[in-house]
Amino acid sequence: MPSQPDTEFGIAEARRVLGEVFAPWIQDLNLSIERIEYTPPPEAQDWQPGALLRMPFSERLCRNGGVVCGQALMALADTAMVIANLAANSGYRPMTTVDQTTHFMRAVSSSDVLADARVVRLGRTMSFGRVTLLSAADNKQVAMVSSAFAMLPG
Repeated sequence: MPSQPDTEFGIAEARRVLGEVFAPWIQDLNLSIERIEYTPPPEAQDWQPGALLRMPFSERLCRNGGVVCGQALMALADTAMVIANLAANSGYRPMTTVDQTTHFMRAVSSSDVLADARVVRLGRTMSFGRVTLLSAADNKQVAMVSSAFAMLPG
């Protein structure tokens, strides 16, 4: 997929990449892209580019007891961070996860999960980001994730 540095990377393009680039089992999570942020609002001080993704609740994602499993939450966070990186880059750029640290704060059950991904720093060869996972039912934080990505030659 060619790089698109001079075009806006919006929700339509993010959905296309999500459907064409990611592994089929990630597509099976039925993630939706709620928001892409690539342009700072006026007078923004600490603004960071990012994306907001939603993972709909499914019993198939739960472990015993009806709690959404950590593996699904980590896959959501990783995918959301890739989309946020693409937004910050204004288009597709090959990358690979180098590190992801997840701190689980509370269980989530019977609720969609939101992933608010933010690019803290986008460099030529590396990107660093953070993701806040929230229960869509009560907007309470479920986990916090930090990650690093290697930007690959395209």
